[in-house]
Amino acid sequence: MCESNGLIREFTVSNWTQIALIGDCPPGTSLEIIHAGRVVALYNVDGQFYALDGICPHQGGPLGKGSLSGCIVSCPWHGWQFDITTGLNQINAHIRQPLFDVRVEQGAVFLREDQDTPT
Repeated sequence: MCESNGLIREFTVSNWTQIALIGDCPPGTSLEIIHAGRVVALYNVDGQFYALDGICPHQGGPLGKGSLSGCIVSCPWHGWQFDITTGLNQINAHIRQPLFDVRVEQGAVFLREDQDTPT
């Protein structure tokens, strides 16, 4: 099972935008989405959704098109690996891929809008 950071975040409906339907990203898969001018990588691990900044910091590879093994995504260009629950690079703990807040409601996946920079 994937780790969870244990944070509980409050939200209001106006701060969230639908980015996909649950069926668009079945368990064990990922989806690349362009949202508000950003590339977002959406992942589904056993029905739990996570979102990262979709551009690999190494050379700009598309993380949303990478292979997913449990909670680890591998960039399809050069194999850099990140834990999708924390954003941590699997080799260098000083490299952290930015995360986005995600919620699921009534069959849809939402991304929090009021994030200037992903966390």
